[in-house]
Amino acid sequence: MTTFVDRVELHIAAGNGGHGCASVHREKFKPLGGPDGGNGGRGGDVVLVVEQDVTTLLDYHHRPHRIATNGKPGAGDHRDGAHGKDLVLEVPDGTVVTDRRGNVLADMVGQGTTFVAGGGGRGGLGNAALASPRRKAPGFALLGEPGEARDLVLELKTVADVALVGYPSAGKSSLISVLSAAKPKIADYPFTTLVPNLGVVTAGSSVYTVADVPGLIPGASQGKGLGLEFLRHVERCSVLVHVLDCATLESDRDPLSDLDMIEAELAEYGGLSDRPRLVVLNKIDIPDGKDLAEMVRPDLHARGYRIHEVSAVSREGLKELSFTLAGLVDESRAAKPRQESTRVVIRPKAVDDSGFTVTEEADSLYRVRGEKPERWVRQTDFNNDEAVGYLADRLNRLGVEGELVKAGAREGDGVAIGPEDNAVVFDFEPAMATGAEMLGRRGEDHRMDISRPAAQRRRDRDASRAEQDPDAEYEAFDPFS
Repeated sequence: MTTFVDRVELHIAAGNGGHGCASVHREKFKPLGGPDGGNGGRGGDVVLVVEQDVTTLLDYHHRPHRIATNGKPGAGDHRDGAHGKDLVLEVPDGTVVTDRRGNVLADMVGQGTTFVAGGGGRGGLGNAALASPRRKAPGFALLGEPGEARDLVLELKTVADVALVGYPSAGKSSLISVLSAAKPKIADYPFTTLVPNLGVVTAGSSVYTVADVPGLIPGASQGKGLGLEFLRHVERCSVLVHVLDCATLESDRDPLSDLDMIEAELAEYGGLSDRPRLVVLNKIDIPDGKDLAEMVRPDLHARGYRIHEVSAVSREGLKELSFTLAGLVDESRAAKPRQESTRVVIRPKAVDDSGFTVTEEADSLYRVRGEKPERWVRQTDFNNDEAVGYLADRLNRLGVEGELVKAGAREGDGVAIGPEDNAVVFDFEPAMATGAEMLGRRGEDHRMDISRPAAQRRRDRDASRAEQDPDAEYEAFDPFS
């Protein structure tokens, strides 16, 4: 069984951000020294990187689920949580990353090329970072965001200069074994080659790579045989070499019909019409093969092909072939534009872009979609009333509630923030955004209001406790306790 895998489905999940900490500094003679909760750490990213020593995607075939580490939560005394460690996944040179819909996300060519496949979640802010002149002692912190989870498809397209294509048992593996140091499996039955073989050829001062693509048969571009699985390995090659069998034992085949069939499959696959072609008439060490090569040579010349007659057994014509291929590869390399440094593409948002949308749906439901509102909802601890009030302040400043009113939302209508499968739904209350007396009290902590006398602070505390438990008895208030 072959261990070569060139297409896998990878399920990744970046690390979640750590939660922020809600803490109040305490020490002797200073029990309420202010908020000191630290921020949560960022979750680890999932990063793909090209490594030349990796030649297959087999590891991801066996273990398709990969998860980065989470960020650590913050702690008191202004201690921030540690960041999660990035998960680095090594992939072969020539790997194409797509989503499940087939959209290309990254084309990874060249040693060290990196792609952040999944971004780690942001860490939540602690209450020390949330403190402000109006909100002196926040009793809440923000939650860490979840890391990005994605389903990716990795496809390996061999990075080679020359591709050898042809019918099964045409002699491609034999050619690559004598042109280079590659040692592919060679036998006299069809479909001996089940995986692409790659060899390095040196011709004078030129060094180039040759890929032996598994045999093609009629209908390969529609999935017959092995052709569809490996036609992708031809895409990156600069030169196509048709290896034609001049000593085939099949009566219904000849070099010209084989050539026509392979060209038809390449055309059906698409995107290869601009590659220079070269025809190799193989197995001329056999008398019948030599005679057949001489018969088809005029027709091939008439079609405009460059022809080489070779034998992998006697090594006749191999030196001339290697130097011809070197010349074609050098021409192709010279014609390619020089690689420029990486460019950063900046796409600024429109001036009037509010960053969110409000749409009316059925049954008096209004849905809010946008990066900021959805992120703020994910960061909110809905078990903390003060945190919910802080979310209301943020949405009000962004203009969400005003847009809801313009869209026709009335008190009691449902408002959903986020996608359909993961939305937070609440009843619309316009007073939540317009009551200035409520906004002024959000995030305040009377314990930190040192402008009031100690006796007043004691009475406020006891009154608050009495509302919760009227039968309780309390000791005299000591401001230094």
